[in-house]
Amino acid sequence: TRAACSLTAFAAVVCLLAPASFAHAGPRTLARDVLRDKIRGAWAGQMIGVVYGAPTEFKSLGKINEGEIKPFELSNAIIQDDLYVEMTFARVMDTVGLNATTADYGEAFKNSKYELWHANAGARRNLNRGIKAPLSGHPRYNIHADDIDFQIEADFIGIMCPGLPRVSNQYCDRVGRVMNFGDGLYGGMFVCGMYTAAYFESDPRKVVAAGLACIPAKSPYARLISDLLVWSAQEPKDWRKVWQRVEEKWDQNDVCPDGVFFREFNIDAKLNGAYIAFGLLYGQGDWQQTMEIATRCGQDSDCNPSSACGVLGAMIGYAKIPAQYKPELDKLADTKFS
Repeated sequence: TRAACSLTAFAAVVCLLAPASFAHAGPRTLARDVLRDKIRGAWAGQMIGVVYGAPTEFKSLGKINEGEIKPFELSNAIIQDDLYVEMTFARVMDTVGLNATTADYGEAFKNSKYELWHANAGARRNLNRGIKAPLSGHPRYNIHADDIDFQIEADFIGIMCPGLPRVSNQYCDRVGRVMNFGDGLYGGMFVCGMYTAAYFESDPRKVVAAGLACIPAKSPYARLISDLLVWSAQEPKDWRKVWQRVEEKWDQNDVCPDGVFFREFNIDAKLNGAYIAFGLLYGQGDWQQTMEIATRCGQDSDCNPSSACGVLGAMIGYAKIPAQYKPELDKLADTKFS
């Protein structure tokens, strides 16, 4: 984890030298210690969020989880694909360089040995059968192209691009096509767009809107997040009521074989991406509420609080993360992810 923070800190400093984002006319700056604190907060947030929701993963399908949540110990984060897949792509940037191509990321992914599922597993099979990236993530060859995979492992790109959504989108377009396409690709862009805004923004609603601005407005993913922003403004106190509206309109047409026949399972990127946004919008900057709501929305309920808490961690910084988590995080500082 310490190595990951070091790499991302270097990349973030490099990216600060790039042109300012489209949202601002001039450059913005962060003091180095503030930048480092926010980077640490983002990584810690991912780890805390994923272990909080891990025991409930895909146990609440098409319904809100109203039961007791008993999180795992933080050491469980070391074996979560939400985090370990990021390390492969971050290492490509560290070894090949920031100009690494989709083919470079695909080659590294092809040779990975850790456990994978859905779009990731399909992409790695394709790569090892000679179907190179970006075709490895194309729906012609990968039925899971709209699944959540890139969305859960794109965080490091947003973390390394403070205030730079265009730069973030460029890297997402290179990396995400290894395993995803369409809404599956846009999920990573949405999450990373929120991270880029989180370095300079304290309002979760503005952070979610910034993520939305990074994806095509007419895509199903963007239309779902747009609905959520409108409905949450109409019902600022009742996330369950808005969840039901999202469920009725958007929990459909997931082509993943695990959920297409007689089962409420949904690993579609955009629905689970909305659950990330639910946590941020209704958590209103509160750590526990953000994590809990993203988890209780159900479906991929470890990945969603992982990204929600990662974004929140970048917003508030490591120093403001609840102190109860820090002793165990310190113990893991030199531990490698799977």
